[in-house]
Amino acid sequence: MSRVINYVPRVAIFLAGVAAGAIGNSRRDRGQGVPAANGDLKKSIASLEARMAAQETVAAARLTQIEARLDEHATKLAEMPSTAQIVSAMEQLLSKTMSSLDDRLTTQAHSIEVLKTTVSQTDSLLERVLESLDSLQAYTDPAEFADDPLLSRPAV
Repeated sequence: MSRVINYVPRVAIFLAGVAAGAIGNSRRDRGQGVPAANGDLKKSIASLEARMAAQETVAAARLTQIEARLDEHATKLAEMPSTAQIVSAMEQLLSKTMSSLDDRLTTQAHSIEVLKTTVSQTDSLLERVLESLDSLQAYTDPAEFADDPLLSRPAV
């Protein structure tokens, strides 16, 4: 693409030269036309050449700007992580998150098991305490507690 843009102004100048030569040859063939017309033609050719040179300068400057921007974008693109790197980073992040979640769930399951064991042991202990109280009441005489105001109070 760069080479094509470099050749366009040169081809245009060449064609302008060919056209000027053709016009000059046709004037010579007519019998050496008016010198004033020759001067005007030379001025036109010089003006055309100057405009072509100016256009070539503008095109070269614009091409330089475009190449600089392309280099800038290439540098920025090189700094950007690739899709594979982004996917890899996301997989690592998800792996860590899932591992953390799994650890928390394992800890909570262990806590639930400990609570179940504790409740079971508490139930067992409470059952033994109640059985002990029942067996103590069977061995004690209710007449002994008849005088005690706390024990003889009616149930509410």
